[in-house]
Amino acid sequence: MDDRADLTLDDELRATLAARLDGIAPKQAARAVERLIASYRGRTPTDAPVLRDEADVTAYAAYRMPATFQAVRAALAAFRARAGEWAPRSHLDVGGGTGAATWAVADAWPQPYTTTVLDWAQPALDLGQALAAGASHPALRTARWQRQAIGAALTLPAADLVTVSYVLGELADADRESVIAAAATAGRAVLVAEPGTPAGYARILEARARLTQAGFTVLAPCPHGDSCPLTGDDWCHFAARVSRSALHRQVKGGQLAYEDEKFSYVAAIRDLPGAGPAAGRVVRHPQIRKGQVLLDLCEADGAVRRTTVSKRHGDLYRAARDTDWGDPWPPPQPDAG
Repeated sequence: MDDRADLTLDDELRATLAARLDGIAPKQAARAVERLIASYRGRTPTDAPVLRDEADVTAYAAYRMPATFQAVRAALAAFRARAGEWAPRSHLDVGGGTGAATWAVADAWPQPYTTTVLDWAQPALDLGQALAAGASHPALRTARWQRQAIGAALTLPAADLVTVSYVLGELADADRESVIAAAATAGRAVLVAEPGTPAGYARILEARARLTQAGFTVLAPCPHGDSCPLTGDDWCHFAARVSRSALHRQVKGGQLAYEDEKFSYVAAIRDLPGAGPAAGRVVRHPQIRKGQVLLDLCEADGAVRRTTVSKRHGDLYRAARDTDWGDPWPPPQPDAG
């Protein structure tokens, strides 16, 4: 009997990471993570990957992979909701490191497809391959892990889906433009995810502009292809709930069993008849009042408005109470019949 039968890919990933981390002293792992966090918050030249050896990679992967997995998985769920029955036959993960986005894609599409992970850090690729070797999804077990400089000289093979997650912040401006241009040339669909900070969202806006100029239709999160209406001190981002490991609690000194990974993203596709964005998207936490739900919506005309849904709206009110930050609005209607 396969012990993985009742595990989600998220569970599989966490268990595999825990087993890899078992040989590293907790304090050593925490020190490595703290140092790497400081490095990632600085400016890293494109010829110097942050993850340099196996200890670095193992500690940081155990700390960061579950959060990246949940953020990318949430973005993919929003994309899938608008892409209908479309599914990739090939996936390319650019700057994929240890493969968190690759696991998220596998969780989104259980059917077989091919996947290739490109990264400049060989220790990250080696660990990613080791983690995926025993995975239940065939695309993970058979993935290609290829060393590749991520920058101005990047050329990519064609792929149905290209993911670029949590890597643009490591790149100089010119290299960032080149990576997105390469992804737009190679991919039928492209997903770009970044930390949910003002700087991260600025990078998403750059990527979004490049994709729309290349003929892509944005499916999520935006309900339109016009300029983002959030300006000044406001920015578009969302949150994914992540269960904290012992390493998370040790590094952050927190007591909660979870944290919210804030992220920004854009997901786009080209040449998919009938595909389009939602009519609106909830861009802040809904406010539930007595008999009312207040929703801040980005809408199809390119504006952000507050909508009040009350009990007199019947089923729509009940749906609003179950609606979360990042969800489409109005909610999808159930299939008739």
